[in-house]
Formats: sequence, structure tokens, C-alpha cells
Amino acid sequence: MQAKSIFRRFVISALLLGSVAPIHAKEKFKVCADPLNPPYSTKKKDGFENKIAELFAKKLGQKIEYTWFPQRIGFIRNTLNAPVDEKEVDSKEFKCNVVMNVPADSDMALTTEPYYQSTYVLLIAKGRGFDDIKNAQQLAELPLEKQEAAKIAMFDRGPGTAWLQKHGLLETSIPYQSMSGDEDNNVAMQIDRDLKAKKINMVIVWGPIAGYIVSQGPKNGYTEIPMHSESGIPFEFAMAMGVRNGDKERQQMLNKLIAENKKEIRRIIESYHIPLTEIKKTAKPKDDD
Repeated sequence: MQAKSIFRRFVISALLLGSVAPIHAKEKFKVCADPLNPPYSTKKKDGFENKIAELFAKKLGQKIEYTWFPQRIGFIRNTLNAPVDEKEVDSKEFKCNVVMNVPADSDMALTTEPYYQSTYVLLIAKGRGFDDIKNAQQLAELPLEKQEAAKIAMFDRGPGTAWLQKHGLLETSIPYQSMSGDEDNNVAMQIDRDLKAKKINMVIVWGPIAGYIVSQGPKNGYTEIPMHSESGIPFEFAMAMGVRNGDKERQQMLNKLIAENKKEIRRIIESYHIPLTEIKKTAKPKDDD
């Protein structure tokens, strides 16, 4: 009798699990994304976030639905945490369910396990008198006149700026904003244009953005020097996907997809010329809130 009871529970569980699939298949894979943020996402759906979202939706048998909003302050509030009907205080239906690219230790969302890790890169345009630089320290050791001619792009915040300050290069750098708020332009596109126009000759920039700039430029047009973390200045960061705090079921589903599709995810990311490093950091567990 005990064996029959166990078997009966097994069959019922199997039937219940089987009945879940069609429900999930009817759902949409609802992604929160920036409409103009190469190489991450665009409305043309040609960013690596778009490609990975397509892969996951296909695996789940779902259609993708995007909520578009510029990647700037308030992004999570206006997308992932925004109810479809803002008048319903207790609404359980939100504009989107997944942010495809957040820091693995972000406290803005419940994060998955990391699916890639990259590093900042010193990107130098070739043929402008700096081809002999093989590491970042050589840049810091240049004579003042040569430093001024380097025309280094400097962002308003980030480890690249901290490094430039530490090595006395702030005064010879050209300032840029990390988030312009311009819906017709993004940082990667601006840096790409200014490098080509020779307004700047080099930049310390996050790996995915470096990959975009390299892909848009002439073949072998740039020297790429990976930055190495120093005391107080980390350059390598693990990236994950984010869901709403408390949405552990979706987090687990995404973790499973990440684990099962590691090779394809890596192939997609590498096709965007993004430098990858070994993932060393796991996502920080979060309490429901």
C-alpha cells in the first residue's frame, strides 16, 4: 500500500508539473530595456541583451515583449517596479519582469547568478603617437606635454576616473557624462564618434562599450589594454539579470536557463567583441522586501 501511495503521489506531481508548461508558454517574456543603448539593447533588437532574451524566450516557448525606457536614474522604478495600471496600488501585473544586465551585487533588484564578467579597458586609437604604450602604467609615466596630447576621455564617475585621479591625469583629461539623458545618443556612440573625429585619442571604458567601439572602427584600429584592479579601484565586475525583489520563482527559472545555456550565452557575448574574464563573484542573496 505504501508503494502504491508513493507512486500515486509521484503521478499526481508529474501531472501537476506537466500542467505548468502550457501556462508558462502562454506568458510573455517581458523585458525592461533601453531603446538606444548599443551594444546592450536597441529597438532594432540587435544588442547582446536582445539576443540572449530571444534565446531564453525560445527555450521557454514564449514571445518577447519589451518595455522601453532610457538607461538612467529611475530606470528600475519606471520599468521593473512599475505596475501596468499605476492607479492600482496592489497591482500584481507589472510593465516588465526582467532586466537583462545588472551588477551581480545590485540592491535595486533580486539578481540571478552572474552570466558574464568583464573588465574596463584602456582603448587607444592607433597611429596617433601612442602605439608604444603596452600597459596603463606607461600612460601615467608619460611627460606632461605627451599627457596633454593624449586627450583622454574622462567620465564623471567610475573606476577609470578614480585611476586617472590617482595617477595625476585628471587635469589633462576631457570630461564626459556617464548618463547624458539624450534619447537620440548614448555614451558608446558619442565616444565612437569623438575618437574617429580625433577629439579624443583614448579612453578607459567598460568592456562592452570598448567592444562596441572596436566593432565600429577600422580593423585593428585600436590598442586594447585590459585594466587590472588596484587597491581601492576594482576594474572587473560580474553581471547578472535582475527581477523584482521577492520574485524568487523567476530568479530560479533564469538561473536554470543561464546554467543550461552557458556556451551559447558566451558565444553571443564574444560576438560583440566584449572582453570576458573568469566569473569569480556569485550573486548576493537578498531577503524579500
